[in-house]
Amino acid sequence: MKEKLKKHIEKVIQLTNDEYSFVSSHFSFENYKKNDFLIQKGENVKHFYYVVSGLLKLVYDDIDGKQHIVSFAMEDWWESDFLAYFTKTKATMSLQCIEDTHVFCLTLENYEKLISDLPKMESFFLKKSISGHIASQNRILSFLTSNAKERYEQLLKQYPLLFQRVPKTLLASYLGVSRETLSRLSS
Repeated sequence: MKEKLKKHIEKVIQLTNDEYSFVSSHFSFENYKKNDFLIQKGENVKHFYYVVSGLLKLVYDDIDGKQHIVSFAMEDWWESDFLAYFTKTKATMSLQCIEDTHVFCLTLENYEKLISDLPKMESFFLKKSISGHIASQNRILSFLTSNAKERYEQLLKQYPLLFQRVPKTLLASYLGVSRETLSRLSS
């Protein structure tokens, strides 16, 4: 499993074997079952997660109890409630497994050690953060400028595997439509 993390990092920066040993020593590895929570709303957020295998959903529950899918995270993606993680506040969202999932976990303390002691890891995380920020802005723009059908087609084009792995009710929530509307869009 550690080899997957190394390959992922080395898509962005190069590490010597000693550097990778140092990097990997800062991560823990966890296995979760389908429906397990990695983060629950109202709790402290202890980790930033790199998904080795499996699928996660980041969920916000509004005051009416309606569930909103903020994002999905599958293999080679990083996920957390970043606001709570970096500000050491309580989670406002929950992170839950859609499938059995294997992740590398990074505490904030170890994240800070890594970027302080190995500056190229700061570059790695900056590039990952920028990619995530761009994806978030694109999603926001999609909601502002596209209708439901266009959002559906964009998601299908960009992440076709999600449609095979994610239940339609969750896809509908992510797209901001009802389950019935999603059925009409997909037919």
